[in-house]
Amino acid sequence: MKKLILSLAVIAIALTSCKSEKKVEAKEEVKVEQKVTNPIDSYNVNVAESTVTWKGAHPVGEGHNGTITIEKGLFDVEGGVLKAGEFTLDMKTISCSDLEGKKKAGLEGHLKNEDFFNVEKFPSSKFVVASSEVKDGKLHITGNLTIKDVTKSITIPATLTENGNDVTLKSEVFGVDRTDFGVKYGSGKFFDNLKNKAINDVIEFSFDIKARK
Repeated sequence: MKKLILSLAVIAIALTSCKSEKKVEAKEEVKVEQKVTNPIDSYNVNVAESTVTWKGAHPVGEGHNGTITIEKGLFDVEGGVLKAGEFTLDMKTISCSDLEGKKKAGLEGHLKNEDFFNVEKFPSSKFVVASSEVKDGKLHITGNLTIKDVTKSITIPATLTENGNDVTLKSEVFGVDRTDFGVKYGSGKFFDNLKNKAINDVIEFSFDIKARK
């Protein structure tokens, strides 16, 4: 059974502070163990057509948003339910969508350096599906998210749509606390007197993944 890496490589420069934000509680890594009773369909992620987005902010003021490229991915579906999978994110592709020129380059460079994701040392992040279940008409995917060699279990609300040989796996917006993964720069939990230089701990993510058998 194949796994799938959903690397949400969190981009922690700006973590949204809006009241509607949905934070995903990070727990200790869980064991990946699933039983398969029906025929399984395996899908390869179309990385060119798939997107992972991030959004972050300061406690006061607007934030920034951007994307991360999926490097590779594979998942298995049984009876319309996600049974296994792995997604890998290429952290060197972290980009900002709302800035241009020098400001864009400056922010992207900062996100990639040691203050945040240190992409030279940790070039990829990944998400490995441990289990999933349908509750109230929604798919809830539980798996292990690894960023900077720190692994935590999170649960992501999503929808899975099959259409012949194609499938779309689309998440709702969910929040990840970057400090759970050792990304502490600008965090009020670890540094005093940051004032308007503080950065929210929670980064909002979403993904829209296209795949084919």
